[in-house]
Amino acid sequence: MPQFRFKLQPVLDQREREERDRQLIVAELERERLALESRIRMCQQMMEDERATLSQALKSGQRVDLQMVKMQAGASLKHNFEAQRTVLELAGVFRKIQLAREELAQAAARRKAVELLRDQQLEAFKHTIERKESHDLDEMSVMRFGRNDGTQL
Repeated sequence: MPQFRFKLQPVLDQREREERDRQLIVAELERERLALESRIRMCQQMMEDERATLSQALKSGQRVDLQMVKMQAGASLKHNFEAQRTVLELAGVFRKIQLAREELAQAAARRKAVELLRDQQLEAFKHTIERKESHDLDEMSVMRFGRNDGTQL
């Protein structure tokens, strides 16, 4: 029995590789996004810790060391700038992710188009085989009938 061979299989393989590559790009950008979001959370937590430390020192009723207050305010300001810079980086990553997802969707559509063509050709192949088998069975029945001189039905 003849086997179906899709002539565009190398094209389909290439489209699948392209889609996998696009998936890897999206995954890498997502990892970058998660790292930036984690860095923002860390900066926010550090600013909150600095505020809590300063608030605790002010509430203790003891003499306040202005040098310590100045250092904590500077540290809090540094964390704030770091968070803002990270938010800008995150916005850039979001744009890259959006573009990468669009490219992934296009790659998936190109792969699906070739798969659809393969499926159509497979169905046509099966139909041709079934038609040939049916024709062969009809031919064998006619030949058998001819050999029996039509006496048996």
